[in-house]
Amino acid sequence: MASPVVIILAAGRGERFLASGGMSHKLDALLGNKSIVAHVIQAVTDAGLTWHLVRPAGGTAGMGTSIALGVSATEQASGWLILPADLPFVQPTSLQQVAAKLQDNAIVVPHYHQQHGHPVGFRRDCLPELLSLNGDSGAKALVQHARQHNRVYDLMLNDEGILYDIDTLSDLHAAQRRKKRTNNP
Repeated sequence: MASPVVIILAAGRGERFLASGGMSHKLDALLGNKSIVAHVIQAVTDAGLTWHLVRPAGGTAGMGTSIALGVSATEQASGWLILPADLPFVQPTSLQQVAAKLQDNAIVVPHYHQQHGHPVGFRRDCLPELLSLNGDSGAKALVQHARQHNRVYDLMLNDEGILYDIDTLSDLHAAQRRKKRTNNP
């Protein structure tokens, strides 16, 4: 079975970041020597997975619309990993593990210390539901419905990067401190 495509969601306006004092879109803010979105793309590339960036000019009507756009653009994929572009510390091995579990499960939800994170994986049989998403609701209702039918696999990972997103300038400053402690570029 072919590997799924990682849909990198980068269509939000980043309003909380700007309201908190950020001077650019949060995804373009530097963390070390790379932008937030570049860190995410690097993780996906290092995982050896194909990716599609959803970042239309002016954004979209919300996460559901963004997911549908990404899935529609990669409709022939065997499945999709939905990854927000503001998770700069997600590990390539976590992406690989979610992708691997899609071979035997319709939906894979990664967890770190009992908190669900990203990317959430969807096998090809979820295509109609993913294409029908719109607005800002994302795929939460789809996952909840599938959970009622035992179609969700909860994958426990040792990667806090699946939770660590950048929404405000203080989040970015904390991420910069963390990056300096780990001494990564």
